[in-house]
Amino acid sequence: EQPPSDGHAPGHTVPGKNADGPRSDAINHGPDETAIAMPDSADVTVLVPTLNEGETVGGVVAGFDEAGYDDVLVVDGGSTDGTRGAARDAGARVVRQSGSGKGQAVREAVHDRVDRSHVLLLDGDGTYRPEDAAAMLAPLDEGYDHVIGNRFADLRPGAMTRLNRLGNWLINRAFGLIHGESFADVLSGYRAFSRESFERMRLDSDGFGVETEMAVECVKRGIPTTVVPVTYLPRPAGSSTNLRPFRDGGVILLEIYRRAKTNNPLFYFGSVGLMSLFSGGGVAVYVAVEWVTRRISHEVLAVVAAFGVIVGVQLLMFGVLSDMLLDLHEEQMRRIDERASEDERRESEETDGRERPGRRTDGAGGREERD
Repeated sequence: EQPPSDGHAPGHTVPGKNADGPRSDAINHGPDETAIAMPDSADVTVLVPTLNEGETVGGVVAGFDEAGYDDVLVVDGGSTDGTRGAARDAGARVVRQSGSGKGQAVREAVHDRVDRSHVLLLDGDGTYRPEDAAAMLAPLDEGYDHVIGNRFADLRPGAMTRLNRLGNWLINRAFGLIHGESFADVLSGYRAFSRESFERMRLDSDGFGVETEMAVECVKRGIPTTVVPVTYLPRPAGSSTNLRPFRDGGVILLEIYRRAKTNNPLFYFGSVGLMSLFSGGGVAVYVAVEWVTRRISHEVLAVVAAFGVIVGVQLLMFGVLSDMLLDLHEEQMRRIDERASEDERRESEETDGRERPGRRTDGAGGREERD
């Protein structure tokens, strides 16, 4: 998709320029942008959820402190290796989360501990650079509300195993297929977002699925989103990862599929419906061949085949109807938003009219006087 011709550099899209396009623009901000406007650091909270990152979190906090960010919030999930002490010694605000899991830590921190307008979210394992923070935050001053750092733009040797690269590729493809938006790296832990946009999201994932959940919510709620290239470094020697590739990857894929229920119901119901339909059809073909060629009847299998076909057709129909209802709902919400914007504009004009001093003309001399 080509960016609109509005005088901006290629690969740089301004939200709202294309009224017919999606509000979530997965556009890479190129590295050649020399003058970077970004929110004041006094408006930014650097949020670092941790669990047993004692070897690395101190360096992460110190790096952002040196970069000029005076509010680094470390939310710890019950570390036993001195993570909280290391973060506190480096100058961070440290709180212990009330629950467990990265998703729960992020939700609790943003809702209860952050009072600034912008949040920069990253892991405490030393794999993300403070030098990329300015590029991550810059789009928030350009009309975007959510920014994803693309690790694959500069993936350093040893930063990701082949298994993890394969898993990321599969998950990114699944996300694009199911939710219709390509964010290049939906599992990236380097995010920047406005607190207002985060509060619009409905998040319930407690673990590593929080990044995927946020990406789905950006698509579903039309939150203006963009992607910027970042550097992804190997974990420092002596530190260990909390990631379990197979288990966490499975949880994330299930989350992507589960979220399709309200974001792409045709896929959610239709995929199961097609499997049921083809399974029932296959059994029906076998029963028919057995009867025609060998005169052997399979009454139970015939019932199973009929059940599979009927359920498959019903699920497909339900998926189509759900998709139509979703389209109608989105159209209705769009009209409500337009009406609210129009009412707000009209109210603003009326307020300006009341505040502006009136003018009248003196009948005798034609001289204008102010009230």
